[in-house]
Amino acid sequence: MLRRLNDALPGLVLGILVYGVLLELAGIWFVADKLRYSTGLAIGIALACGMAVNMAVVLQDAVDIYGESRAQAKIIGKSILRYLVVVIVFFVMMKWNLGNLISAFLGVLGLKVSAYVQPFAHKLIFHWKQRRAKK
Repeated sequence: MLRRLNDALPGLVLGILVYGVLLELAGIWFVADKLRYSTGLAIGIALACGMAVNMAVVLQDAVDIYGESRAQAKIIGKSILRYLVVVIVFFVMMKWNLGNLISAFLGVLGLKVSAYVQPFAHKLIFHWKQRRAKK
């Protein structure tokens, strides 16, 4: 389903999830309140995955529905709305003590980390497949 929106989206979401698992495994040893750390990280990773899917949908819709003339305005508007949702979720987390805000922020950064790592991961996988094919 994700591939129908964008060819890179499944890899991006997978990268966010792998980043989240690595951050959980590495960070759980260093925090005093493990439950709040894990909850905050899960919320951040969920936000990052939601943002990735939302970006793919917005880009698809902006080009298909609105055309090039209004696409940029729609993309900017939806980007602002996306970050507003993140701020609201962080505020709710803070108000009702639902998780660690720092770990939630690190989880949201998974979107950026996955986006930057994805081209290198594709190169490594492509190189690995070529080496296996030669054997």
